[in-house]
Amino acid sequence: MHVVVAKPLHTLGSRACFCATRVGTELNDIGMALKFDTDFEPAYGQSVTVATDVLRITAKNPGPFTFYGTNSYIVGRETLAVIDPGPDDDAHLRTLLEAIADRPVSHIFVSHTHRDHSPLAVRLKQHTGAIVLAEGPHRPARPLRIGEINPLDASADTAFNPNLALADDMVVDGDGWAIRTVLTPGHTANHAAFALEGSGILFSADHVMAWATSIVAPPDGTMADYMASLDRLIERDDRLLLPGHGGPVTAPRSFMRELKSHRRMREQAILERIRSGDRTIREMVAAIYRDTDPRLHGAAGLSVLAHLEDLVARGLVSTDGDPAIDGIFAPIA
Repeated sequence: MHVVVAKPLHTLGSRACFCATRVGTELNDIGMALKFDTDFEPAYGQSVTVATDVLRITAKNPGPFTFYGTNSYIVGRETLAVIDPGPDDDAHLRTLLEAIADRPVSHIFVSHTHRDHSPLAVRLKQHTGAIVLAEGPHRPARPLRIGEINPLDASADTAFNPNLALADDMVVDGDGWAIRTVLTPGHTANHAAFALEGSGILFSADHVMAWATSIVAPPDGTMADYMASLDRLIERDDRLLLPGHGGPVTAPRSFMRELKSHRRMREQAILERIRSGDRTIREMVAAIYRDTDPRLHGAAGLSVLAHLEDLVARGLVSTDGDPAIDGIFAPIA
């Protein structure tokens, strides 16, 4: 599907945004082999050339879930596209506009509606007149259950609404560039990656990152969706992933296969804890993440819940009613 546009016309329970966590790197006791690359220079206030006609600008919003900050990308040479404008931050907007200079911006692509990625789209559109494109407004991957509170509400940009909703495989043709939408639900229900046609480059946002695993936290995302999207990306032949945080993934297919193995090992660790007698997520987190920064335990609990939802759906674990953060879980023989 193509959209052709005329060429010149772009901490849990707080406001923190949940993209990733390094907790997976500390599970050495169950043989986690995935190697993360944390060698990254954010170059705040500057634009960095990362590929032909692609600039990266990193917002100064560092944290345990955002690494050094959110990466925004500028694509093109004359009429431009911006991918993930980032948080609503004056300094980041200034740096983007300085990099854009006097060139027109025709499109603003948004990968998903977390507050570290989408809010600046409004002000950038005001400055440039670009249209804003995304899969859609923020929504949970499943409805809230009776009595359930969404711990990720504060991280969601619920006011976001794109000018154009992107469908899977839709190609937007710009001035000397074309960007294909690759829907990748999992981290959020509306998560999308963007392929720069003819370049082998995929802007993977928060689905795949070199520095850490992506947070998959119900009800915003589901593990089943995440793994299906990961399989889809493994089947592609991209040569370079440019993520929403941190540096590039330079060997995408092998890294994503290791990432898939890492997730399956995590799943096995949870099953082993349940078989050994753990019945609550709190017990599982205390055992599996015992060497992890306690600030990440809340997010780790949501990640465990995402795995348990998947395991219950696959008939490998039982619980009374729907899986819940305070639920009681048992193995199925």
